[in-house]
Order: sequence, then structure tokens, then C-alpha cells
Amino acid sequence: MLKKERQAYILHQVNLHNKVLSATLCQDINVSEDTIRRDLQELAEEGKLIKVHGGALSHSFNEVHFSTNGVYSQSQKKKIAQKAISLIHNGMFILTSGGTTIIEMARSLPHGLKATFISGSIPVILEYMNHPNIEVILIGDRISKNSKITVGPEAIAKIRQMKADICFLGINSIDLEHGVTDNDWEVVQLKKAMIESSQRVVCMTIAEKVNTFQPIQVCEIGKIHTLITELPADNTLLQPYQQAGIQVL
Repeated sequence: MLKKERQAYILHQVNLHNKVLSATLCQDINVSEDTIRRDLQELAEEGKLIKVHGGALSHSFNEVHFSTNGVYSQSQKKKIAQKAISLIHNGMFILTSGGTTIIEMARSLPHGLKATFISGSIPVILEYMNHPNIEVILIGDRISKNSKITVGPEAIAKIRQMKADICFLGINSIDLEHGVTDNDWEVVQLKKAMIESSQRVVCMTIAEKVNTFQPIQVCEIGKIHTLITELPADNTLLQPYQQAGIQVL
């Protein structure tokens, strides 16, 4: 793979997953760690990504205040957000993860909605705070500077004390064999606790992430109740998930 093609692949993965690991890129592209390190450094110097220890972040993922421009696949994420909102009713207790798709949902909540939203994501909490009628609970603990979300044993313990009506997860990857997967160990532990503490688990993702997987499992496919993408529910890509007993929206 030529350098230009290699760097284009890296940028696409960063935009798609918000965060990439150097080790994963080495394996995917079949090049040395030094090559990936140089590529990431060059791309960072060009302002195309943020180089961090062990990998890289997208610029949108690193912001606390997300702009309405420059978010990868934003129009698709808006469609997903509208579908997710159809599942929300007055009086619900709702757990949510972080991510740009969840932010789109937070921005689109009906003004008349009266419900309680619980999250450890700083950007998501800021969006919830703009809503006139919902109650907002921040899950506290140490903040991950990379993901802008509270992580650690105290956050997990607080989540386990709850029993949410529904949990909305922005996810990195999903396939039938591996279930829901991610590349951030601390965020995975938080999502595991959210799943355990919720009566219904809803995964939100652009279709490009369907049938992909990351190194760390969040949950098996059987733990998911609903999968939301921007595609029509009867799309052939999603039929195997329906056959596995998952509601597809």
C-alpha cells in the first residue's frame, strides 16, 4: 500500500471510529509500528487528527462543544437520532453513553419531553442542559481526557445502583460473532455497567460500522434489544440482526 493510500485509510478509520489504536492499524495495513507512528505524526502536523499515546483521535471526538459542521456522516446520524427519539416517552429514566450520534439525539429531543437523562459524557451533558424540561444526572468520577467521559470504579458503582428504562449506546462496531465491540478499555467497562443496569439496550450506529469489530467486547449480540442505523429496517445488511431476534429501526 502506497503512503498516500495508507494515510487515507488511517484518516477514514479515525473519522469512522473517532479513535484508532496504532497496534490495530499495524495489523490492518500490515506495516511496522514505526511506519504507523510516522504516518500519525505527519497527519497530526497537517492538522488532520490528534496523535495520542498508542493511537490517534479525530478532532470532533476531542471537542467538548461539538460544532454542527465537520462531524463524520452527520446527516446519517441525524436520521438515527430521530428514530431513537421515537422510543423515548415522558417519565423515563434514560442512560446514555457519549459520541456524536448521541449528541445529535440530545440536540433533537422534543421541547415538551419530561424525562430524566443520565450520562457521564461531558459534551452530551452540556447538550442535555440546554433542554427546558428534562432532568439531568451527571455520573461522576475521573474524566478520561481522550473520550471526555467519566470513567472508573465510582462511575461504574453509581450506574449499578440504577435501573434505567432504556440505555442508548453509541457504538464503535457490531457484528453477529463478536457482538458490540470497542477499542477503549475504560469506556467498555462503563458500557457494560450501563447494559446491566437497563431494561432495554439500544445500539445506535451508522451502517458503515455494521459487520465490523474492534479488539474489546462490550457485550454479546444477545444483550441488544434494538439496533438503529440510518438504513431502512428491511435493508439486506440488517436482516441477519432481525433473524437474531433484534428489533431493527
